[in-house]
Amino acid sequence: MAKTLLKGGRVVDPGNAIDRVADVLVVDGKVVQLGQAIDPGEADVIDVTGKVVAPGLVDIHCHLRDPGFPEREDFQSGTRAAARGGFTTLIAMPNTSPVCDNIIVTEYVLSKSKRVGIVNVLPYGAITMGQQGQELTPFVDLVAAGCVAFSDDGQPVMNSGLMRQALIQAKAINKVLAVHCEDKPITGEGVINDGEVSRRLGIKGIPYTSEAVMVGRDILLAEEVSGQVHICHVGCARSVELIRSGRQRGIAVSGEVIPHYLNTTDENMVTMEGRFKIKPPFGSKCDQEALKQGLVDGTIEVIATDHAPYTVAEKKRDFLREAPFGLIGLEAALGVVLTEMVHSGLLSLSDTLAKMTSNPARLLRLNKGTLGIGQDADIVIIDLDQEWQVKASENESRCRNCPQDGRWLKGKAVLTMVGGRVVMKDDKILI
Repeated sequence: MAKTLLKGGRVVDPGNAIDRVADVLVVDGKVVQLGQAIDPGEADVIDVTGKVVAPGLVDIHCHLRDPGFPEREDFQSGTRAAARGGFTTLIAMPNTSPVCDNIIVTEYVLSKSKRVGIVNVLPYGAITMGQQGQELTPFVDLVAAGCVAFSDDGQPVMNSGLMRQALIQAKAINKVLAVHCEDKPITGEGVINDGEVSRRLGIKGIPYTSEAVMVGRDILLAEEVSGQVHICHVGCARSVELIRSGRQRGIAVSGEVIPHYLNTTDENMVTMEGRFKIKPPFGSKCDQEALKQGLVDGTIEVIATDHAPYTVAEKKRDFLREAPFGLIGLEAALGVVLTEMVHSGLLSLSDTLAKMTSNPARLLRLNKGTLGIGQDADIVIIDLDQEWQVKASENESRCRNCPQDGRWLKGKAVLTMVGGRVVMKDDKILI
C-alpha cells in the first residue's frame, strides 16, 4: 500500500470551497483524508509548509500533435511539459494527422498517451470529418470510444446550418462543442490585430469582427436550439461583451482566456517575431483589460493554454506569409496567471485556481479538478512567492514558440503528483 502525506500546506480546493492549512493523505493513488495533524503512520511525508496544495491543473485546450507531427510535440514531451507546469489532465485537440474523427485515432490517442505520457490525456473528437466543415463526425461512436467533447479548433465551422445541427446532436448526448470562432473571409490575409499598431507597421490586420461575428452567431444558435457552446481562446473585448450578454440571457455559453493574452498585446508585434503570431491575434490594451474584467466578473469561467507547438524552423519562416499561427503555454501558464491576476490583486487565489481546475472539469463533465475524498490524487504544489525567468530553451516541450521567453514571473509549480505518484519536483521530471 503506497502512502504519502502532504503536510502543513495551504490547501486550496475551489471545487469544495476549501482554503485552509491542512494535511492531505494519499493512499494508493487516492485522496483519503484531509485535516489537521494527520498521523502519517508509515506514509512518506512531504513537508509543504508555506506552499499551496491544489488540485492538479486541467487544460481543456492543448495541441499535442500526435499522431502526425512528432517533430513539433508528442505525448512524452507534451505531458512532461504539462507536469512541469502543474497540469495533470490535458484534453487534446483533434487537428492531428489523421484527424481525430474516428474510433481508430481516438483509441490511438488514449492508448499511446497512457503508455508514454506522465499525465492524464483525453481526446476531443472533431466536429466535422477531417475538420473540413462539410459533414458531421459520428458523435455517439466517438464518445463510446473515449472522446469527452468536440471541437474543430484551428478551423471554424463556417456553415451555420451544419453548426446548428452539431449543437443539436451534442445536446442529445450531453456533450460540449468547443468552437474556434473565425470568419475566414473577414480574416483574409490578415496577420496581426487590425488597429493602430498594424497601421503603423504597414501590416494587413485581422479585424475584431472576424472573431466576434462568429461568437455572436454561435451564441444565437445555442440559444435557438437550447444547446451548449464553449468559445475557445477569446481574444477581443467585443467577444467578452457578447458572452456576458448571452449568459445574462440564460444561454449556455462559456469562454476561455489564454494566459498569454493577460500580459501581451499587439504592441509586442513590433518585433515581428514568430512566437507572437497567433489566432486570434493579440489585441489592444483595451482588449486585454476586457479579458481580465471578464475573468474577474465571472463572464469567462476557464483559463486554458492553447498550447500549439511549432518548430523553430517553422516559426522562422517569413512572418507575413509563411510562419504558422500558434504558441506554447503549458510550462509558463500558471506563472503568468498568478502574476497577472493574483499578485496584482484582481482575483483571489481560490477564484483563479477554480478557472484552471474545477471549472474546466465541470464544463466537460470530467471527474477531475478537486481534492475530494476518494478522488484521484492529481495534485500540484505551488510556491506563490517564487520569482523565476522563463527560458524557452530549457522547456520540456520540443518547441520554443513562447511569448513569455525571457520574462520574469512570480509563482510556480514546484511539485506535480498524478494518481498519487510524484512526476515532477523542483522542475525535474522524475519518471
